[in-house]
Amino acid sequence: MKDEVKNIKTLEELQNLYTSVFGKNGTMTAKLKTMATLSNEERAVVNAENTELRQLFKEKQTELETATLNAKLATEYIDVSLDCEPENRGTIHPLTQAMKEISAILESFGYSLWTGPEIEDDWHNFTALNTPEYHPARDMQDSFFLENGNVLRTQTSSIQIRAMEKNGVPIKMFGIGSTYRKEMDATHAPMFHQIEGLYIDKNVTLSDLIGTLRALLSKFFERDIEIRIRPSYFPFTEPSVEFDMKWENGKWLEMGGAGMVHPNVLKNCNIDPNEYQGFAFGFGWDRMAMLKYGLNDLRKFYDGDIRWLKNSGF
Repeated sequence: MKDEVKNIKTLEELQNLYTSVFGKNGTMTAKLKTMATLSNEERAVVNAENTELRQLFKEKQTELETATLNAKLATEYIDVSLDCEPENRGTIHPLTQAMKEISAILESFGYSLWTGPEIEDDWHNFTALNTPEYHPARDMQDSFFLENGNVLRTQTSSIQIRAMEKNGVPIKMFGIGSTYRKEMDATHAPMFHQIEGLYIDKNVTLSDLIGTLRALLSKFFERDIEIRIRPSYFPFTEPSVEFDMKWENGKWLEMGGAGMVHPNVLKNCNIDPNEYQGFAFGFGWDRMAMLKYGLNDLRKFYDGDIRWLKNSGF
């Protein structure tokens, strides 16, 4: 039997022989069934033979499996010099990239990030921002109202109100998130993104605001940016301005709105306007992304075309 096991060449032959020895009707199985009738000496002989044969089969199986594996390794291999398969990598969406960059810049200026609900009540979205029900400024934007009187927030200024209510002053924060208005074209969307900054302390001035805007735009666009401010009107700031930056070919581009926080807004947040003053500014980071990455249609950001994202270079 030992020679028969040693001369086997394949695993299949080994399995067949194993079955003939240890299977249900195998020779060794038959011997083990007679153990009760054997003397102690005879039992010891059968047990030793059983153990030896099982070890022999196990060693032969290992030998044949190793030989089979080595044969495969000799004929099947990976050529590591070949070019790898092209990877289908994801990319960061340009809006996400712009948001991260702007947030990092403002945080480096000492501003802390705040967020707030996208469905707002009338107080935080309008009234606390010096826009009561009778105020004509409510007609300046076409809002999405809900049946319960709440509204999809029209600007992230509502986050500023919540921050002042919770933390008081002095405060240096920025809010970031989606806003909603009924408009849609190549440069406007019914949902767009805003970043708004707020800085209130005892000696904050309009010149501090201008310096902040210039530094923010210069850092984001990675070059010295010239800005100008124009008188404007917003119910929650006084004086109010719009700020532009000089772009390619000397063209001035409108970037956003800003101004000194209106005393009524401070009073609505239980802040004494005779002791504290500050500025607020806001802009859409969608437009910032369009300018930085050379895009000409805002709707590209939202159409979900994976081909565009793969080839956009972001």
